[in-house]
Amino acid sequence: MRRFLNTIVAVMLLLAAAATPSLAQTLQVTPLAKDGRILVTLRMNDVFTDEVRDAMKSGLRITFEYDVELKRSTALWVDRTLATARVTATIEYDILTQRYLATRREDGHMEKVDTLDREEAARAWLTEFDKLPLFNTGVLEQNSEYYLRVRARTTPRNTSFVWPWEGGIAGFSKFTFLR
Repeated sequence: MRRFLNTIVAVMLLLAAAATPSLAQTLQVTPLAKDGRILVTLRMNDVFTDEVRDAMKSGLRITFEYDVELKRSTALWVDRTLATARVTATIEYDILTQRYLATRREDGHMEKVDTLDREEAARAWLTEFDKLPLFNTGVLEQNSEYYLRVRARTTPRNTSFVWPWEGGIAGFSKFTFLR
């Protein structure tokens, strides 16, 4: 029985390892500890398909949500979640003015509102984030290993449009906190 369970665990680990490179290529996560904050840079590649573009151009409100978790690995138990944050980017195309209304929220608080003229700018608004100050370093121990896990998903989910990553995608990045 033990041999059977070990085989199942080994197969599951191999499948998870095989899936990781493609996910990491789609959602890039880069942490930077600076001035008492952990700054998070996110880049999502290859997700802006013709279906997403058509949905956006139809005037449908498109929202990309990113759930970011700051975690510490533990050897004997489940990894500890130290903090979480949600970043939401929304684009709504106005067919009459041919402009994009763009909003960004961090943990439910409105951070930015803008009107964009170009589709490229709207795409970047949804998929690129530079040095977001999401977490404090006060909860971290010096010279310890941590990681960020990010899950991304889009809304609306139940439309006639076919989303390229219906169930969501994930990104992951390890770092060592040095003071």
